[in-house]
Amino acid sequence: MSYKLNELENPKPQSSSGNWERDTLRDVLLEAYKEQRRARIWRNIWRGVAALLFLGFLGAVSSSGDSKSPMMQMQASEKHTALISLNGVIGGGFDDQVKMLRDSMEAVYKNGKAQAIIIRANSPGGSPVVSSIAFNEIRQLKAQHPKIPVYVVAEDMCASGCYYIAAAADKIYADPSSVVGSIGVIGGGFDATGLMDKLGVKRRLKIAGSNKGMGDPFTPETPEQTKIWQQTLGDIHAEFIKAVKLGRGGRLKDAANPDVFSGRIYTGVEAKKVGLIDDFGNIYSVARDVVKTPNLVNYTPEDEWSKLLGRKFGAEVKAQVKEALHGIW
Repeated sequence: MSYKLNELENPKPQSSSGNWERDTLRDVLLEAYKEQRRARIWRNIWRGVAALLFLGFLGAVSSSGDSKSPMMQMQASEKHTALISLNGVIGGGFDDQVKMLRDSMEAVYKNGKAQAIIIRANSPGGSPVVSSIAFNEIRQLKAQHPKIPVYVVAEDMCASGCYYIAAAADKIYADPSSVVGSIGVIGGGFDATGLMDKLGVKRRLKIAGSNKGMGDPFTPETPEQTKIWQQTLGDIHAEFIKAVKLGRGGRLKDAANPDVFSGRIYTGVEAKKVGLIDDFGNIYSVARDVVKTPNLVNYTPEDEWSKLLGRKFGAEVKAQVKEALHGIW
């Protein structure tokens, strides 16, 4: 039926002796088509309105999540242990972790009632650049406020870039089953040149500079490029090792052992033996037994519920709004 719509909207002239049944059927189908189109337009309009209202609701929830509740304000007015959550991939594109850590720590120092800061870490790592910046910023803020210790408590995982950041803390605690360490750097890709040979496909890559196309999976990698990649990774790894040694100091019991910096992961039990963590603990035991101030106040700017809504549904809702408005126009 759809391929006849043009004929329905712009019917060809017929002779006076035309078939009246055909004319009647054409008029009925044309009217049904117009009605269907009107219904679709209004349906898209209401979908767009609903989606915009939902986006407004998300914005209101996120805004309300930035302010402390009355109960939290009361707790923050007394002596307490400050809590900051560091979750997810470091530099993963959702959040600016450096700004989050800086803003949170500065809010703690401004309050004046916090006895210590606990950074609750649960991350597989991520960007070495973001990790390096966060490491240095934490150390700078610590130097400005030496009376307030900073502890990192690893939960399920504090590996790679997360451990890079954790090394800036005064002490690191973890559960015996936590996964920590992974002091290494990784970079990779695919070599599809063999597949292209089998398919009989040739790559036409135009470059200026012999190494400009290095990393292209459809172009063979030269020995020189392999050395460049290894040198790049080695330089980043050296900075990582330097930061860990600077932060952990003499607590690294086996710093001369290359296995510690090989990129391997450690359980909390193993990490304590080699000095990657100081002791076992969680946020509650550290606040209670180390800081001696069990009253925990969360200084993380955005609550987890708002963050979940924003990440899981925000992009989808925006796409639905765009689709609905496109349908309207």
